[in-house]
Amino acid sequence: MSFYVVQFLTGLASAASLFLVASGLSIIFGVTRIVNFAHGAFYMLGAYVAFTLTERLSGAVGFWGGIVLAALIVAVVGVVVEMLLLRRIYKSPELFQLLATFGLTLMVEDLVVMIWGPDDLLGRRAPGLKGAIDVFGQALPSYDVFLMVIGPVVLGALWLLFHRTRWGVLVRAATQDRDMVAALGVNQKWLFTSVFAVGVFLAALGGALQLSRDAVNHTMDLRIIVDVFVVVVIGGLGSITGAFVAAVLVSELNAFGILIFPKISIILVFLVMAAVLIVRPWGLFGKPEAPARRTPGLTVRPWQPLTTNERLASLVVLLAAAALPLVGGTYSLTVGAEIIIFIIFAASLHFLMSVGGLASFGHAAYFGLGSYGVAFLAKLAGLPMIACLLLGPLLGLAGAVIFGFFAVQLSGVYFAMLTLAFAQIVWSIAFQWVGVTGGDNGLLGIWPAAWIATPARFYWLSLAIGTCVVVGLRVLVFSPFGYALRATRDSMLRSESIGIDGKRIQWLAFVIAGTVAAIGGALFAYLKGSVFPDSLGISLSVDALVMVLLGGVETISGAVVGAVVFKALNIWLVSQTDQSKLVLGAVIVLLVVAFPKGIVGILETARDRLRSRAPGKPTALSAAPKLGSAE
Repeated sequence: MSFYVVQFLTGLASAASLFLVASGLSIIFGVTRIVNFAHGAFYMLGAYVAFTLTERLSGAVGFWGGIVLAALIVAVVGVVVEMLLLRRIYKSPELFQLLATFGLTLMVEDLVVMIWGPDDLLGRRAPGLKGAIDVFGQALPSYDVFLMVIGPVVLGALWLLFHRTRWGVLVRAATQDRDMVAALGVNQKWLFTSVFAVGVFLAALGGALQLSRDAVNHTMDLRIIVDVFVVVVIGGLGSITGAFVAAVLVSELNAFGILIFPKISIILVFLVMAAVLIVRPWGLFGKPEAPARRTPGLTVRPWQPLTTNERLASLVVLLAAAALPLVGGTYSLTVGAEIIIFIIFAASLHFLMSVGGLASFGHAAYFGLGSYGVAFLAKLAGLPMIACLLLGPLLGLAGAVIFGFFAVQLSGVYFAMLTLAFAQIVWSIAFQWVGVTGGDNGLLGIWPAAWIATPARFYWLSLAIGTCVVVGLRVLVFSPFGYALRATRDSMLRSESIGIDGKRIQWLAFVIAGTVAAIGGALFAYLKGSVFPDSLGISLSVDALVMVLLGGVETISGAVVGAVVFKALNIWLVSQTDQSKLVLGAVIVLLVVAFPKGIVGILETARDRLRSRAPGKPTALSAAPKLGSAE
């Protein structure tokens, strides 16, 4: 019994640090509506800066002074980031915000390695808290007791800040209605900046306080951000009390899950998150929000079928791609096959986002399920390659059917977070079910059949399947189903008034997108000869989002161009520099801020301008009917 008591208290200590980070994210989202993926980076920076201050300047500032000063320094960094970057994307869709802050996270990861090195750093023990206390015969570290006290103290301080100060009243008002606060003459820019500074301070403080508990390393940002998203969603976006309760719940699930349910311990928190979103989408302590306003990032102007010239250009590109084996070597063919596979993956997400208006943050789940479907059939059932390619994607289809049914009941950031939860559930199963999936050792020896094993033949197979997929999705876009899906995206109420079952249409689109992603995953398994849980991970889902954004959400061919440019750039950067994340992150941030329309969108805009200026072409003004005319 004493062991379980200590385990419970240890869970409360972990909850304190988790609450600090989650409360900061909740405050930022509640006011600014920014889905801040970089929050984990600020947590990591807090730990690294605290290490430097407590080790190099301990005589000047002391240990506790170094902890607080580190949080203040990172808060100043957060203010600079908010003023230079986030102010430009406050009105952008959640997708753009997520990608911009993810790009910032990539940059910080490489900068941290450049400054502090790749090795783990061990901080000193907190003065006066180096021992342990006896709890029913079990030793409980004194520092854990300190953290258990810190959590409620910070919660109380935040309550006083938001309920007993004018600034807090304005923040709570902005959480409820930002437009009304602006109408009352409040400077929203500085209000948002101050809120972001407080949120970053809390995240950095949470990281700094971990210095005496865990080693500091350059992967701690992604490790914490997933749990923080879970806490914020369960507690309710914008609710500090909800963040505290959810942090305790998640920490205790992590503490006891490994003891009671060791086989599914990682899955538990995501199961709880999915259940909360399905039953109460706005969280335990959150409040229902008004429907999100339509933003230009996820809308698509009326599409036109390809012109004759565009069809000829597409055919030339396809023939050039088909001729690559005649001039390319093994490496170029392998890279080409991988790019084609990711074209399939990006095209599936692009179809869901651009036509359906549904931004999935966990689309890699279906890509990975397709890979595992092939691996199971090849390794366990011993089926030939053709049968595996035909039947393997059915596992992704099944996942899309089940997860999509629940996901399409939600919208906006709640839809995105539920897709993320489902993806993490699948990843957790693949990671922990070692007897079937191999865990992090993966499933090896999944090689193509002899008749297709050469790089050239596998490349041609990938190109044929990729072409069929892209053409098939384009046909769907201009089919009655595609028009019904776009009508549902533009206005659910209007589409239902003319007899369109919007939720069923969205569910079917989700299933189609998931199945297409699984086809790409099936090919990927044969390309690599192995399958690992990474094929289901968050990073791959974000890669797909970057490809779509890079090409252009508002375009039809954006996914193809985005996948080609992103994968080629990624592969080239990895081979050319050790700071590939820094460069790639900077490219993502620049793209979101300066070129939100993507490569294809920019080219189409330039083409339209040239056409409007061509001699003999009527401009929009000259073509308009004049006052008093017969028209």
